[in-house]
Amino acid sequence: MGELVSRASQQVSQLVREELQLAQAEMARKGKRFGRGGGMFGGAGLLGFLGLEALVVAMIAALALVLPVWASALIITGVLLAVAGILALTGKKEIARATPPMPEEAIAGVKADVAEMKEKAHR
Repeated sequence: MGELVSRASQQVSQLVREELQLAQAEMARKGKRFGRGGGMFGGAGLLGFLGLEALVVAMIAALALVLPVWASALIITGVLLAVAGILALTGKKEIARATPPMPEEAIAGVKADVAEMKEKAHR
């Protein structure tokens, strides 16, 4: 009986260590996703600001000249705003994938382990 208790204690200890390692790895993955998503939102904000600047330049050029300069400025404005939109959507998806900031896989694993130990203890 003493040997069984000792082995069970060792196994539980090993299981807890492994679950903590899993939780740490999962949190690191989610942290990277938050970082990437935040960087993409920052890039979207910067490109959106540059797009607004280009739009202002396009309006000034449209008043100063009749056609060619402002037409090219509007094309650049459209490209910058399109890239900003793509970055914003991609960043939003990355942040959505990283939430909630909890190690869900590790928590599910621990719950399953506890349920299995309870089941075996009742036998």
